[in-house]
Amino acid sequence: MADKKKKNKQIKKANQIKTIKKVLQYLGKYRIFLIFSILLAALSVALTLYIPKLTGQAVDYIVSEGQVDFPAVFRVMIQIGVCTLITALAQWLMNVCNNKMTYQVVRDIRNEAFRRIEILPLKYIDGHPAGDVVSRVIADVDQFADGLLMGFTQFFTGVATIVGTFGFMLSVNVGITFVVVLITPVSFLVAGFIAKKTFDMFRLQSEIRGEQTELIEEMVENQKIVRMFGKGKDVTERFDEINERLRSSSLRATFFSSITNPSTRFVNSLVYTGVGIAGAFGVIHQALTVGQLSSFLSYANQYTKPFNEISGVVTELQNAIACAARIFELIEEEPQTPEPENAVELKDVKGYVSAKDVSFSYLPGRKLIEHFNLDVKPGQRIAIVGPTGCGKTTLINLLMRFYDVDKGKIEVDGAAVDQMTRHSLRAAYGMVLQDTWLKTGTIRDNIAMGRPNAGMDEIIEAAKASYIHSFIMRLPEGYDTWITEEGGGISQGQKQLLCIARVMLCRPPMLILDEATSSIDTRTELKIQNAFARLMEGRTTFIVAHRLSTIREADRILVMKDGKIIEQGKHEELLRQGGFYKKLYMSQFAETSEAS
Repeated sequence: MADKKKKNKQIKKANQIKTIKKVLQYLGKYRIFLIFSILLAALSVALTLYIPKLTGQAVDYIVSEGQVDFPAVFRVMIQIGVCTLITALAQWLMNVCNNKMTYQVVRDIRNEAFRRIEILPLKYIDGHPAGDVVSRVIADVDQFADGLLMGFTQFFTGVATIVGTFGFMLSVNVGITFVVVLITPVSFLVAGFIAKKTFDMFRLQSEIRGEQTELIEEMVENQKIVRMFGKGKDVTERFDEINERLRSSSLRATFFSSITNPSTRFVNSLVYTGVGIAGAFGVIHQALTVGQLSSFLSYANQYTKPFNEISGVVTELQNAIACAARIFELIEEEPQTPEPENAVELKDVKGYVSAKDVSFSYLPGRKLIEHFNLDVKPGQRIAIVGPTGCGKTTLINLLMRFYDVDKGKIEVDGAAVDQMTRHSLRAAYGMVLQDTWLKTGTIRDNIAMGRPNAGMDEIIEAAKASYIHSFIMRLPEGYDTWITEEGGGISQGQKQLLCIARVMLCRPPMLILDEATSSIDTRTELKIQNAFARLMEGRTTFIVAHRLSTIREADRILVMKDGKIIEQGKHEELLRQGGFYKKLYMSQFAETSEAS
């Protein structure tokens, strides 16, 4: 058990070091700001530490026997004023450098994280909650930025202050300096102990925060469904449970980080007390002057103060490193299989599609599609039917290469899809899904998503073909009406018509229709089916359908079950066979009769 704990500690420490190295790699691009920041920190600290020495001289000019040397005091005051002004300017420039460096690093990390999301396989996106991914890119990067900025602002000056103060104290009195150095290590021990405790707690805090973000996002997006099924209380209880865990972990992390300051302040008070007592005896025995004691007390205070700041910075850096580790986990996720160097650009698509001995499963050990074969000629309309979970949508994912096959290969016009660019393959398909998606922008932008340079006449023609033009013209700004991702005042059926209009505008050589009219009323669906019929002429089309009445005119119907094609043929042929397809068709017919 002890060996296991020791091994886990070693792994955690190795991961922290690894994360710090990655952060330093990002900082390397902006080393010029880092160098200037260090130099400016050294300058401001040197001048700040020189001021107590000047103050000590002024004290000696005042308390010396005879009269007060006002000209000398005045000269010292001028020197102190100049040092103060230069110090203020140096600190301002140092903060400018730190801000530039920090937020450029943050920008680079966010850009890389977002680019990585764009090339991650859909397996990762499907297997990780969206809220957690969003939390990593937004909240964790913000936490990382705060810790990094505090580290740059206070860490350099803190270290420089400790080193500089130590040098100045040695120049004044070696003996009292020894008293200070003797008590100082206690601060390191306290800060080190707290730092070890806080890292794991801050990491747990980040993970729970991601879980909470996921729940909030899920509930906000699906609020209607939550209310419809009366799940508000269950959701609230689940949120309260996560929120309580976040409160508990945050409280523990904050508690340990908050005891850093009072603990180190206690040590600092011991240092200050030791200097005061030793210095008083030094003055009594004329080993140093009152002015030197004044300077030394100021140095003792400044020497210990950075330990407070650095201990606070260490806590923030622990949080920052914990957040950075989560970000780098995302950035370093294995991307989708890269395209070969000589990848083919799919052009002049004819529409030959074939699947040869294809096997695929989402999870190892759970078989889905096995030894699947398919041969489709240009212009054919292929309908895919079967019970839920039989592999219909999976087949579409493989055709579009959202997932790569485990075995076998899929070809388009005789070329394997894994030997061509994904962009050209996906551009060859027009796809309308049951789940609609709109982007924030105008109606015009949403329809023209696949052809941004399309003319207004073409956009209107596509909208008319999709029977959405009259609705658009009733909107306040027509085609320039601004809509959000959620659609705002637009029904589900109207959103689906807008998605259909996109495909009508692109007129791709091949089509995939996955329950493309599921949210549209029957009357409009008949019109859309006619429009699709015109669009499908001469185009290879795959139709995933649950309502079998919509696929009677398909050239071939593939009946899938357990990842395999168990029947295929035309509608009438399959009914005459009296197999699985007929059972599916008759069950839907019976449901329709009962409903009427």
